[in-house]
Amino acid sequence: MSIRVRFAPSPTGFLHVGSARTFIFNWLFARHNGGTMILRVDDTDVERNTEASESSIFDGLRWLGLGWDEEYRQSERLELHRRMANAIFAKGMAYRDFTPAHAGDDSRPAAQGAWLFHADMRSLPAAESDARAARGEPFALRFRVPREAQGEAQFHDAVYGEQAKSFVDIEDFALLRSDGMPTYHMASCADDIDLGISHIIRGQDHLTNTFKHVLIFGALGAAAPQFAHLPLLVAPDGSKLSKRKHGPVVSVTTYREAGFLPEAFINFLCLLGWSPKDDRQFMSVAEIQELFTLEGINRANAVVNFTEPPPTPDDAFDPKAVWLNGEHIRALPVEELAARLGAFLAAAGHPLDKQAMLKITPLIRERIRLLRDALAAADFFLNRELAPYDPALLVPQKGDAAMARKVLEKAREALAETEFTHDALEQALRSSAQQLGLKAGQMFSPIRVAITGRTAAPPLFGTLEALGKELTLQRIAQALQSVGASTG
Repeated sequence: MSIRVRFAPSPTGFLHVGSARTFIFNWLFARHNGGTMILRVDDTDVERNTEASESSIFDGLRWLGLGWDEEYRQSERLELHRRMANAIFAKGMAYRDFTPAHAGDDSRPAAQGAWLFHADMRSLPAAESDARAARGEPFALRFRVPREAQGEAQFHDAVYGEQAKSFVDIEDFALLRSDGMPTYHMASCADDIDLGISHIIRGQDHLTNTFKHVLIFGALGAAAPQFAHLPLLVAPDGSKLSKRKHGPVVSVTTYREAGFLPEAFINFLCLLGWSPKDDRQFMSVAEIQELFTLEGINRANAVVNFTEPPPTPDDAFDPKAVWLNGEHIRALPVEELAARLGAFLAAAGHPLDKQAMLKITPLIRERIRLLRDALAAADFFLNRELAPYDPALLVPQKGDAAMARKVLEKAREALAETEFTHDALEQALRSSAQQLGLKAGQMFSPIRVAITGRTAAPPLFGTLEALGKELTLQRIAQALQSVGASTG
């Protein structure tokens, strides 16, 4: 059987992390099985669709970098949807419902309980129905759910097993609205049939819709695709992860702007509801693709752990997501990480040339978990002027301001004559320490603070090399002024 799967977003909001996971699982299943990945924009809800939402969805999907093989828009396929709905009507498996839209389902008799159908519309003689339609009276086209015989709508779900629902519990759902527009149920099934979809992999919140879809497939004489419904993503309190309640934390854009790598984000989302069965956590996309099967999907809802409201920016994300991102950062070759960091920093207003990034990247890669961490970890590279710092930090351990001043003066003298390469810098400063009769740490500490404004910083010689001679000597001169001023 040819494997064909589809991701069918509705452009009514930004790309939700749950939707991103659905796309990823479809993509993995298609690629693992040599199948076709289809992107189908379900844009028939004209009142709710927005261009901004659609742009957000496409931006998020492109950031993931997985791609797709075919692309369709439901709004360009309306004639197909109507033709298939009318084919169901022609078989007597649907009927016209002329009930005014404002009356809705509230016109049911109170004793009837949960609304299932308008009895007078369901039993309307064909001649009268045709006559009213010919006069232009608006109507919805409803599926005639079998009610005369005991029976069930059934399907097998690859995650949740056998599913069944009695016909008597399914309402006569609309196929076409009174304005002639297809409903979600009709449009989705018509497209799935026409595009030859073999497997429908979607969120568990669609499971109840599937009983109606099985009826549509059957009415059109089409074999139903195989279904796999994914467990929901939930917040720490167990509530469904929603745009309305949880805001930016559920948007793919938030992760991208915080500096997540797409491959780390994919790795994290896959572990929400799927397991490779060997307790592995860190995986490349290629490894996940090789291991991915529907049998590995869990039934239990997956918790995204984050703090509300977050006390720090990182608390807006699941700690596992942040940890995985750090692991993926360290797994990248320096050249690749430098390119990604460079692009991120440029977008944040700190453009650096390629050579500068290649020098800086190895110095900070162990100190960052998100790309945005580079803004703090490398601030002394990014800004010509250091943020103000306490001159007391220039004083080395077991030393005083006089020692700090002596070290900085010697460093200024030695570095002015030194080639700014790692080995030459190390040799010059170690030699200077010996000449002053100081331990290496006492020599290096004031210099580190002078050039970075902090006591904890990346390795000294690499930092000096990356900063360059001019800026290094300028900062040492400024530090000398500070230590002089602090001692009067």
